[in-house]
Amino acid sequence: MGKRDDLIAKYAEDLENKCGMTPDMDLLTKVTIACGPSIYNADASTIAASQKHELETVKDNFLVKKLGLKDGPELMDALNSVIETYGKSERNKYRAVIYYMLTKHFGKEKVYG
Repeated sequence: MGKRDDLIAKYAEDLENKCGMTPDMDLLTKVTIACGPSIYNADASTIAASQKHELETVKDNFLVKKLGLKDGPELMDALNSVIETYGKSERNKYRAVIYYMLTKHFGKEKVYG
């Protein structure tokens, strides 16, 4: 297995153990691949959920641009809900896991073909 496969397995484990979800491995793989090289960078691979500007960036760049959602307060509500599910005290909130949960939350799996 390559490094990306190891990361996908780690993300799946987080979804199962920390979020109580059974991951759709095909979708998780596609979301992870779409994150690009950021998954290999310690800082870029995680989301600093306590930093408002970081959450705004996720909202603008992922929810609005990637998923094609209309900007509104429900986007930040969904993001906060996903972070709550992951666990506010969880230090490493992986970007791919957050993006996966947001994709599922909004039913936007088709974005990943």
